[in-house]
Amino acid sequence: MTTAGPAPTPEQDKGGLRTALAGLTTRGRSFLAAGIAAAVCAYVLGQSDLLRVGLLLAVLPLVCATVLYRTRYRVAGSRRLSPARVPAGSEARVHLRMDNVSRLPTGLLMLQDRVPYVLGPRPRFVLDRVEAGGRREVSYRVRSDLRGRYPLGPLQLRLTDPFGMCELTRSFSTYDTLTVIPRVEALSPVRLSGEAKGYGDGRHRSLALAGEDDIIPRGYRHGDDLRRVHWRSTARRGSLMVRREEQPWQSRCALFLDARTGSHHGHGPSSSLEWSVSAAASIGLDVIRRGYVTTMLGGPTTLNAINRRTSADVHHPLSSHQLLVECATIEEHRFAELGALLDVDRQAQEPSLVIAIVGACTDADITALNRWRTNQATGLALLIDSATWTVGADAGTGGTGGLTARIDATEMELRRNGWRIARVRRGDDLLTLWSALGLRTGRIA
Repeated sequence: MTTAGPAPTPEQDKGGLRTALAGLTTRGRSFLAAGIAAAVCAYVLGQSDLLRVGLLLAVLPLVCATVLYRTRYRVAGSRRLSPARVPAGSEARVHLRMDNVSRLPTGLLMLQDRVPYVLGPRPRFVLDRVEAGGRREVSYRVRSDLRGRYPLGPLQLRLTDPFGMCELTRSFSTYDTLTVIPRVEALSPVRLSGEAKGYGDGRHRSLALAGEDDIIPRGYRHGDDLRRVHWRSTARRGSLMVRREEQPWQSRCALFLDARTGSHHGHGPSSSLEWSVSAAASIGLDVIRRGYVTTMLGGPTTLNAINRRTSADVHHPLSSHQLLVECATIEEHRFAELGALLDVDRQAQEPSLVIAIVGACTDADITALNRWRTNQATGLALLIDSATWTVGADAGTGGTGGLTARIDATEMELRRNGWRIARVRRGDDLLTLWSALGLRTGRIA
C-alpha cells in the first residue's frame, strides 16, 4: 500500500489566486462574463439596479474561487493493488482510500486516478462530504492483454464549490506499478539430461565432501581476487590463472531468448514474440522448480549489461518472481547478431543445460550459439518459424520463401552441431513441443 501526503496548502501553491481563477468552470466564466456585460450596460444606460445585478453575477464566481482556494483540506490518499502481478488477460482490482485528516469536513470531491490507456478508461469517482477524521473507499478494475509494467497514478483530487463555479485539481506524488506477466503453461514432467550427466543424486553422493573447487584453474578475468591466483599454473601457461570459486555442486541452466526484430513477425498478443516470451517464462519456471540455478539472456538485463559494459547482473541466478518480471519487460530490439547478446555471459561455472529460443540465424549467429554452449552441456532449441506468422500483405508479397529457406538452413546447422531442435509454427502447443524433445528416450538427451 502506498500512502500520499496531505494535499498542498495555499502557502505551497505557487500559482496563488491566479491558479484559482484559471480553475473557473464554464458556469463560472459565464457568470463572470454576464456580470461584466451587465455592469457595462448599466453604466452606459445609467441603470443602477442593473449595475447591482451585474456586480452580483461577477462577484459570485470570484468569491467561490477565493473561498475554494483558501480552503485548507488535508486529505491523505492510498492505493492497494490486488494482486500486484497478474497474467496477461486477467483482471486486477485497485482499491483507493481517502482519509480526511483535518478538523473540517470537506465539500464535494472528485477522485481521479491516472492509468495507461491499455489498462482501460481513466477511473473517476465523486465523493460526497467527508466528515472530519472520516474516510471513503472506492475500487476499480484494470485489465491488459499485453504484458509489461504499467504505472498507476499519481492520484488526483478535484475540489469544487457548492455552486459549481470553480474547480481545483491537486495531485499526490506517489504511484504504484502493476506487472502484467506473460501467460505460463505447466509443462509435462520430462526428465532433463543435465541431471543425468553428473548433476543428479549420484554426482551429489560422489562429491558429498567436495565442492566444485577442484585444482583445475581458469583464466584470469577482470575483477577476480588476486588472492585466488594459482601461481604454479600461471608460471606454466605464461598468463594469470585463478582457482575456481568453491561452491556446492548444482545443476545450472542458461536460457536465451532471441528478441531481435528480424526474428519475429505478427503484432500484439498473437505475434511470434509473445509466443516466445510465454515459452521462455514457462520453461524458466519449470527448470527453477526442478532446482536448476537459472540465468537468462536476451532480456532488458542483458541490454543494460551491454550498455554499461558489465555482466554482473546477468550472472545472478533468477528467482521465479525475477524471471517473470524479466519476461514481462522484454521488447524487440535491433541487434543484428546474437554474438553481442551471448558474449555478455562469462560464467566461471559452465551450465549443464542450455535452452535457446531463436529465429532464423546466420552462420555468425550459429557460431556464437555453439561457443555459448560448451561441449558438456545439452543444447535444446525452439526454432521459431516466423514465416508462419506473416499475414495479410506480408504473406502476399512472396517474401516468406526466403525466410523459410533461412530457417531450414538454421535447423540443419544446429542439428549438425548437436542441438536438439523443435520447430515452432503458428498454432503449435508448447506442451507438445516440450514433450517431443524427449520423445525417444523418455527424457531430454
